Amino acid sequence: MQPRKQHLIDTALGLFNQQGYHATGIDLILAQSGVSKATLYKHFRSKDELILAALQQRHQQVLTSINMKVDAAVQAGESGVLAIFDALNEWFNSERFFGCHFINASAEYADVLNPIHVLSAQHKQAIVELIRAQLPLHDTDKADQIGLLVDGAIVMAHTRGIKTSALMAKEMAHIFLI
Repeated sequence: MQPRKQHLIDTALGLFNQQGYHATGIDLILAQSGVSKATLYKHFRSKDELILAALQQRHQQVLTSINMKVDAAVQAGESGVLAIFDALNEWFNSERFFGCHFINASAEYADVLNPIHVLSAQHKQAIVELIRAQLPLHDTDKADQIGLLVDGAIVMAHTRGIKTSALMAKEMAHIFLI
């Protein structure tokens, strides 16, 4: 990917994370990135296209991060599912936590046919599938329930500031897995 395009995506992703999608204007993205409007529109036909690129990048980052945590847990003989909650706990207690990009984007772009909403829903389904892959075959129906715990922990950490919500959800998931 071209460096300026990547820089635009990185800048936009950080701003969307901190301020929201509708609240972050193109002018702010341009000012923060130091990129001209012509360069922006050379790479993205609209703000929505930039949002989609940023969300796609975040999707890959999240899956990579979680898969690394899951793989390390499985190699250590521990539960890959429970490792997801450890990854969440680290994220909630970092300076980068401003809620979930995908929950926030789906709320701001509520039309279920909007491509931003669709990508957000696909991301959430990918997390459930990642969970499902870690469950024994006879327990795969629990993936949606554990996914609910994941999203509930995210919302609780974001809206109520309860940074231990991932650990609380991990305890509940452990009960499901017994």
